[in-house]
Amino acid sequence: MAIDRGLRLLLLALGAMFAQQTFASIGRGLPAVVAPVVIADLHLDAAWLGTYASLSALAALTFQLGCGSFLVRHGALRLSQVALVMLSIGLAAGASGHVLMFAISAIIGGGGAAVSTPASSHLLGRYCPPRIAPLVYSVKQTAVPAGLLLAGLLGPALILWVGWRGTLLVAGGACLAFALLLQPLRREFDADRTPSRRFSVKDFGRTIGVVTATRELRTLSMACFAFNGLQSVFTFYFIVFLTRHGQDLAAAGALFSLTMMVAMPCRILWGWLGSLWVAPRVMMAVLAFGMAASTALLGLAGETWPIWVITALGIVLSATAMSWHGVLLAETARLAPDNMHGAATGGVLSFGQIGAFLLPLAYSLCLSATGSHGVGFIVSGVPALLVAVALLRGGGDEEQARQEVAAAA
Repeated sequence: MAIDRGLRLLLLALGAMFAQQTFASIGRGLPAVVAPVVIADLHLDAAWLGTYASLSALAALTFQLGCGSFLVRHGALRLSQVALVMLSIGLAAGASGHVLMFAISAIIGGGGAAVSTPASSHLLGRYCPPRIAPLVYSVKQTAVPAGLLLAGLLGPALILWVGWRGTLLVAGGACLAFALLLQPLRREFDADRTPSRRFSVKDFGRTIGVVTATRELRTLSMACFAFNGLQSVFTFYFIVFLTRHGQDLAAAGALFSLTMMVAMPCRILWGWLGSLWVAPRVMMAVLAFGMAASTALLGLAGETWPIWVITALGIVLSATAMSWHGVLLAETARLAPDNMHGAATGGVLSFGQIGAFLLPLAYSLCLSATGSHGVGFIVSGVPALLVAVALLRGGGDEEQARQEVAAAA
């Protein structure tokens, strides 16, 4: 009977957190879907989207580094609700159409989307048996491309129905409604919270210090920087890129959704290959080379290139830049000491948020300086190429690495 109850709770937690991350992904990805209409309606430069993405990533970095104490104090379910409420407020702020409110939207929405991941991971960790953890976490993480797929499909239709402002408000309302639906689950899922836990500024430095102590974890941190940064560029700019190649918003959204469909099975496939058949560092190097090659070719794409070729390159980019998470996080956990998995994972992910801050900003600067989306894609792919080379150089002594991490903490 206890086994049956445990399985039911695991499935309930997985379903709730999958839905939570799907809504979070919709909330964070929808601004990129409506961006072409917003740019035309408000007569903005397309480069502003990179600034929006960078502000969102900077907020995500701050919230992700500092949410640990709040997670322990209030519980994973409550933090999941807070994340959805923040996304709702952020989307409503963006619907106002004022530049300052767009900045507030990026900060609040980016922070909300960022804390959804550690909250969901913390909750699943309580109910998931270690032997099936890679599969369960991979399934949970497919919610991110699933949310982006839904944003690409539903966003253009909603814009035709209620306009871009109404679309943001509808999405915000949906996030708020689901936050309320989660409330009956709090009694069970937040039973482990520690109300006496207090926030400490030292949490920020301790998290970063864990992953800067060894070459292996530094390499993984740089990989997360390159991969997450390129993922952010692709998410925020690919639809705008397609519209500049003659596609209307509905067609661009559909093509973007098609690329997201590939990311969902690939997240599980690369994790399976990296667990059983290919060394994780080699697997990540292959993915990094794929990212660099596809962005270089997208950068060279001219106006005469067939749309199917551009879509195919987008699919390759999605299969790599949107699908690396399981392999990298599993390798991070493998290199971390037994009692430092959370700190090592948080530290590596924080470098990913730095990449998500800097690479879209670099893309927008290239776009402003040259008027070309291609240059931005090429520049954004360079860190992935450098990381691929670094990963193929191999790692050092794993036991020594673990000891160095523990000493740094």
